[in-house]
Amino acid sequence: MTPEAITPGSAMSEDERCTFESVLGHHFQRVDLLERALTHRSHREGVHGPGAQDNESLEFLGDRVLGLAVSQWLCASFPDWDSGQLSKALAQLVSTTSVSAAAVRLGIGSYLRLGKGEEKTGGREKRRLLADAYEAVLAAIYGDAGLAVAAQFVERSLIVPSMETKTETLHRADHKSVLQEWLQQQGMGLVEYVVSRESGPDHKKMFEIEARLNGRTLATSEGRSKKVAEQHAAHLALAALRLEFGDHKEQA
Repeated sequence: MTPEAITPGSAMSEDERCTFESVLGHHFQRVDLLERALTHRSHREGVHGPGAQDNESLEFLGDRVLGLAVSQWLCASFPDWDSGQLSKALAQLVSTTSVSAAAVRLGIGSYLRLGKGEEKTGGREKRRLLADAYEAVLAAIYGDAGLAVAAQFVERSLIVPSMETKTETLHRADHKSVLQEWLQQQGMGLVEYVVSRESGPDHKKMFEIEARLNGRTLATSEGRSKKVAEQHAAHLALAALRLEFGDHKEQA
């Protein structure tokens, strides 16, 4: 549950900040960065005048940090993808739709400091404004604790939730479906995906998945979510089966 929207012109209380930090999973040493990240330019212009700081420069920085964090994660999670596949996945994960959805999950809109005009026009629910605010908060975390902590925040707040719905569209093929179609053409059975191991703390779980066919392990892969690991295991399994059967047709 998110708190009541902050009154335009008011600063975040200590209790509100502690609640929000708990949601973010990060305690700020530099509280001023968080306050600035949540200050929209409409609030600055309406209350403090043109010289006050808003979150625009933090949003600019956060956009770059977001791209780097997601790119690093994609390269580590899908080492066999080419630059085109990685670029397509990156574009989906850092889209306004994905980033604003992450902001909604975190309740960022309730903590924004808006001007009266932006408040009246529903600024707390505007996707572009929320996406910018998420990037500003990310930049604040980066400025407060560095890239590693910022990347962890991106993974748990944006990447993992997004992968629950985007796994099969990040790349042009749904590897599990392609594998099953190939097996059906060969008159073979159904693949079973089994969790063989879990590791890491709850907020940073790693799943090891085995793709099995009639009790035989075709391939094993790891991922930050079961769906990610299953897709990659299916991709590896089909490559191995095609090699075994002498089928050199390129995987879609």
